[in-house]
Amino acid sequence: MIFIEICVGSSCHLKGSEKIIHLFQTAIAEHKLENDVILSGSFCIGKCNQIGVTVQIDEDIFTGVTPEHFREFFEQNVLSRINKEI
Repeated sequence: MIFIEICVGSSCHLKGSEKIIHLFQTAIAEHKLENDVILSGSFCIGKCNQIGVTVQIDEDIFTGVTPEHFREFFEQNVLSRINKEI
């Protein structure tokens, strides 16, 4: 099971956390990962960045997640973890 928290604090909200949440929901459904991923929101994770949204996957924190690079981010940081667990 992978735990994903998306920052929805004021800074990340202004940088598009709602769009990132939607992209995660869509990607999880497309890959049929509903039983492998827990997706939640989190108020400030404490790693604000000038660009993009902060996302925590398990214990790893990533800053600067943007819609433009979401697919690559998802493949590298979610799908690769799922494949390691199988």
